[in-house]
Amino acid sequence: MTDFIHLHNHSHYSLQDGACTIDGLIGAAKKNNMSSVALTDHGVLYGVGEFYKKSIKAGIKPIIGMEAYIVEDGSRKDRGKTSGNGIGRKKKRYNHLILLAKNKEGFKNLSKLSTLGHTEGFYYKPRIDLELLKQHSAGLVCTSACGSGVVSAHIVDGNYDKAKQVAKVYKEIFEDDFYLEIQDHGMPMDKPILEMTPKISKELGIKLVATNDCHYIEKDHAIAHNILLLLGDKNGADYRDLRYGTDQIYFKSAKEMIELFKDYDGAVENTLEIDSKIDLQLDFEGHHFPEFPIPDGSSAKSIDEYFELLAREGLKDKKLELTGEVGERFNFEIDTIKSMGFSGYLLIVQDFINAAKSKNIPVGPGRGSVAGSLVAYALGITNINPLEYNLLFERFLNPARKSMPDIDVDFADDQRSAVIDYVKEKYGEECVTQIITFNRLSSKAVIRDVARVLKIPIPTVNNITKYIPSKFGKVFSIERAL
Repeated sequence: MTDFIHLHNHSHYSLQDGACTIDGLIGAAKKNNMSSVALTDHGVLYGVGEFYKKSIKAGIKPIIGMEAYIVEDGSRKDRGKTSGNGIGRKKKRYNHLILLAKNKEGFKNLSKLSTLGHTEGFYYKPRIDLELLKQHSAGLVCTSACGSGVVSAHIVDGNYDKAKQVAKVYKEIFEDDFYLEIQDHGMPMDKPILEMTPKISKELGIKLVATNDCHYIEKDHAIAHNILLLLGDKNGADYRDLRYGTDQIYFKSAKEMIELFKDYDGAVENTLEIDSKIDLQLDFEGHHFPEFPIPDGSSAKSIDEYFELLAREGLKDKKLELTGEVGERFNFEIDTIKSMGFSGYLLIVQDFINAAKSKNIPVGPGRGSVAGSLVAYALGITNINPLEYNLLFERFLNPARKSMPDIDVDFADDQRSAVIDYVKEKYGEECVTQIITFNRLSSKAVIRDVARVLKIPIPTVNNITKYIPSKFGKVFSIERAL
């Protein structure tokens, strides 16, 4: 039986701060016989998809959360008034707060808070404020976070009354879903927090919860984590001087946490209480397309029927007959696209391409695997007849591979936003988003960056990296090179 659940963990999606991989975090939970584990990256939900799917596959219950940056005094829209959240500074305009999604409503609110933190509150950090939090608190568990948290930061500053006042505010917002977080990393600031937080807990009737602010998996990863922190340092700091001042922010076992917090009534047990409140089910299996509207007057009775009708008309416009190789290929593609449920997807892509052309926005002729589709050519999504170049449809869509087809469309870069605005207006802003991509350093780049922190001479580094081969322009991983 699980005796403790880690509710405060940072993955490498807490960019240049967390050193836990998603696989490492889930693996640590399994190794320590923990049935659940949380992901609480700084201000973002970048890792949610990977974390959720891999956790479910591993038989671990995923707890999706975020360590938010919250402006305590003033508005998220204030600029020029933020001096950071470092402990002991005279002015702290934002502090930390842990938010965990209990259910789908909570996940939607968590997503909204993360989004608005970036679009309305970004000033060095994606910040929210109490106004937003009150509007989007439903379905969330809230804990008071680390030494830079909403309550602890005031305790560290010696202002107990302010700490208590702030705790009361969050208690009013979240009621029994607000917990006072305590941590013990052997740091000087931990002592007053561990002394005063239980007092606030008793006076206000707010439960304690023990966490460990995990930034890496094993204790002996502390130096490697510190090197990660120093990759952006230009002052030549010594990698052995831990920036966080402790080697204790690792994924501790339940036994270690129970021993550490044995004198704090209910703090460990309340991790299980919070876990019991979490019932979030996300669907990453199906496809959730906006609905393509069949035009009035069309004889088509369904999206599939309308899709095939347009494709056949497009083929006629291209002066291609539905016989021989063309007919065989066309019918195969149509059947495949319809059977996999992608008729609406191709119609939407065709629609915004046509809209762009009607506005005299330059559109590319087609790029990537979609160039292998005769139906895409018939619909005007591409300008390339794949049969003339022996291009394979299966590179674009393959019944044996249940993955979303990828259609790359190029627009004039100075008019791209007009196309996005069109799609938002027609299909609903809630159905349109831009996605982030993450570049990962090659093994050679990693060696060079780490060597710089370690102050290893460049000739020595060059002598190492020259032994790492590449194939087809892709640098081997260190493991593969060895």
